[in-house]
Amino acid sequence: MKQIIKNAKAFYKDEIDDFVTYSYLSEKAKDPELKDILKKIAEIEKNHAQFWKSFLEKRDEKVPQTKHSKLKLFLLSMLSKVINPVFVVSFLELGESGAVRKYYDFLRKESIHEDEKEEIKKIIIDELEHETTFAKETQKLGVSNIRDFVLGMNDGLVEILGVVTGLSAVYLNNPFMVAISGLIVGIAGALSMGIGAFISVRSQRQVNEGIKEKLEIIFDIRPEKAVDEFKERLVETGIPDEVAEEISLKLGKEKNSLKKLLVEEVTENEIKSGLFTGFAYLIGVLFPVLPYFFSSSSITALPFAVLFAGLALTVVATVISVLSGINIKKKILEMVLTAFLAAALSYGFGTLMQSIFGINVE
Repeated sequence: MKQIIKNAKAFYKDEIDDFVTYSYLSEKAKDPELKDILKKIAEIEKNHAQFWKSFLEKRDEKVPQTKHSKLKLFLLSMLSKVINPVFVVSFLELGESGAVRKYYDFLRKESIHEDEKEEIKKIIIDELEHETTFAKETQKLGVSNIRDFVLGMNDGLVEILGVVTGLSAVYLNNPFMVAISGLIVGIAGALSMGIGAFISVRSQRQVNEGIKEKLEIIFDIRPEKAVDEFKERLVETGIPDEVAEEISLKLGKEKNSLKKLLVEEVTENEIKSGLFTGFAYLIGVLFPVLPYFFSSSSITALPFAVLFAGLALTVVATVISVLSGINIKKKILEMVLTAFLAAALSYGFGTLMQSIFGINVE
């Protein structure tokens, strides 16, 4: 019982916090459609909070006081001034995913009344709809890959930090050589990442176009074949044969709908994706490389490279955590420690190579 109450209080606080967040964002949004969407979501979150309040009161439990994170509101304020709120929404989508998992675990594990279970099921559906809504809104402005930018930047930071750290053990008194080498590797990495993203998106689009063309032929010559294929996919997901049969027969009459279900639509532009990914990687490269251009020795530059990379990763981790509801300390430790571990291993490897081959580069 104690765990149920503890979870219910946490859910109440989360829903109130979401209500405040979406209300604030709706005030900052200039696009009327987005403003209306955020207002509706804020009202739904308020209703969710009311459910948990009633849940606690039925059990004679005190409803917890809520304090809104000043840091979160500050970040929301700053971000809303300099970028479109849709960018912020793309981060909030992460939080919705986490909320669904928590509610589902609570519904599955805890013993509560049937009517309360039904209400929680409705809440889960609401949260899933919010996630879908956010995904659609980010796609409209072409910012659905905002998290890819963060990941690309993280890749550049971690990989080039490892490169310059390893080279620092070899070029002890030649930081300029480390900087140039790191920059060359970074540019090559950015080009590789960008071209890879371009080819990936383009190839997926070409594959899908080929499948669509085949489906068009199948629908014209033997439409039942496409229906059978869709039924097989439904069965593979665990849906009973009789249910899959009924669904596939009904959808078989809707050719366009069936094609969309059989083939994933690629809405991303391959050129934009390639440029976006490569640029993100290059931004990450700059943090660990820059200190080597201004230092007298690699050993002097190394702590600053680690510091700059650590600070950049901390800022990224903090923004993601605060806006998505992920534990800040856990996310920062996860990102920073991973980067530092890679740097330490690279430095050790560089030192080992210097010792084995007797490298002494001034």
